[in-house]
Amino acid sequence: MLDGVFFSHAIAWLIGAMTVCAAGFTFAALFMLGRSGYRKD
Repeated sequence: MLDGVFFSHAIAWLIGAMTVCAAGFTFAALFMLGRSGYRKD
């Protein structure tokens, strides 16, 4: 089970998960920065 194919798939899924999380956090950060200009407090 722990062969090269398994590790290549695991690394690919890890990179994909990191990319999705980074994209989500980037969107959230830009959204919060954009909204902060409208706040009055």
